[in-house]
Amino acid sequence: MTPEQLITFATVAEHGNISRAAVALHLSQPAVSGQLRLLQDEFGEPLYQRDGRGVRLTAAGEQLLGHAERLRETFRAAHALRDALRGLERGTLRIGASTTPASYLLPYLIAAFHKRYPDVLVTTIDGNTADIVAALGSLDIALVEGSPGHDLPLGTTVTSWREDEIVAILPNGHPLADGRDAATLDALSEHPLVLREPGSGVRQIIERAFADCDAPMRVALEIAGVEGVKEAVRAGMGIGFVSAMSIRHEDSALRRVRIAPQPLTRRFSILLPHAATPSRVAARFLELCEEPGLLG
Repeated sequence: MTPEQLITFATVAEHGNISRAAVALHLSQPAVSGQLRLLQDEFGEPLYQRDGRGVRLTAAGEQLLGHAERLRETFRAAHALRDALRGLERGTLRIGASTTPASYLLPYLIAAFHKRYPDVLVTTIDGNTADIVAALGSLDIALVEGSPGHDLPLGTTVTSWREDEIVAILPNGHPLADGRDAATLDALSEHPLVLREPGSGVRQIIERAFADCDAPMRVALEIAGVEGVKEAVRAGMGIGFVSAMSIRHEDSALRRVRIAPQPLTRRFSILLPHAATPSRVAARFLELCEEPGLLG
């Protein structure tokens, strides 16, 4: 039995899913499964069972989980202490960001951080909001759009950050691309729609807005990522919904239409998973994110 096997076991139990645990641990799915098998062999009886696409702990696994979680938290605290003692001359900053901040804000933040702390290694992962929340255990800080939900790791703090506007996009030649700069959800609901994948912060906001005004949604296509939505709209699949900042440099093939009568806005949030013992690099990056004027 090794500490790595116990930490892997605790992470799988946290996510209830081997593939999500693999993302959080930056390991391959076979590597995670292999560590679980070795640990199970040590105990000589099943510690978990397959449950659909996830896993469920057995009674023996539940008994082991407390020990594994305490070991993992001790490891995290020692890791944070090491980074704090080493200061910012060296070290690693692990950032997670959901699609919109990852594409349109994070590059500028990392560039500014690198100028101040050139010897800190910055690693990033991106995905939709649900993906990043699922990976929080292996991150120092995360930037997400929409609600992060309530199922966050113990000790995570949520800081409200920047405001963002969600707009509709449609191709030139669309019936609603007639010079107007705003449209109601009722008007948009009369046309096919292109939506982001489940788990997307933008999708959550759009579905809630249509439900609130009791407007039907004619979903023509679900597609992953902002660029996927834009390409589908260019191809004539329907009206899409994206962050206004994602089309700042867009060509004339797409038209931007604001939602009337009330613009759809949301807040980005900054998640600090280990707020009680944050590394100094995470604290400095959080300060950078909150600097007025840095991102315009």
